[in-house]
Amino acid sequence: MRPERKIIINMGRRSKFDASFKAKVAIEALKESRTLQELAVEFNIAPSLISRWKEEFIRNSAAAFAPAEDNNREVKKLKAEKDQMLKIIGPLL
Repeated sequence: MRPERKIIINMGRRSKFDASFKAKVAIEALKESRTLQELAVEFNIAPSLISRWKEEFIRNSAAAFAPAEDNNREVKKLKAEKDQMLKIIGPLL
């Protein structure tokens, strides 16, 4: 029996997968108990997609251990940059 695949419906050509499904697949790939091809067959996705999600999972894993205030600072910084950019491009719209 294949595990349930959570897909966010997309009217275009590509499927979009929710974050929990991507994390589940990435964790299975990190275990290295099965090959990428075996996982690809099990989850019905391309092996290259599994590799990409695995790398993304590894790259972003440090955020899980970052203090909440660090995340808030980053969000505030990004919002400030966004506001600054909107002030610049606003008159151009």
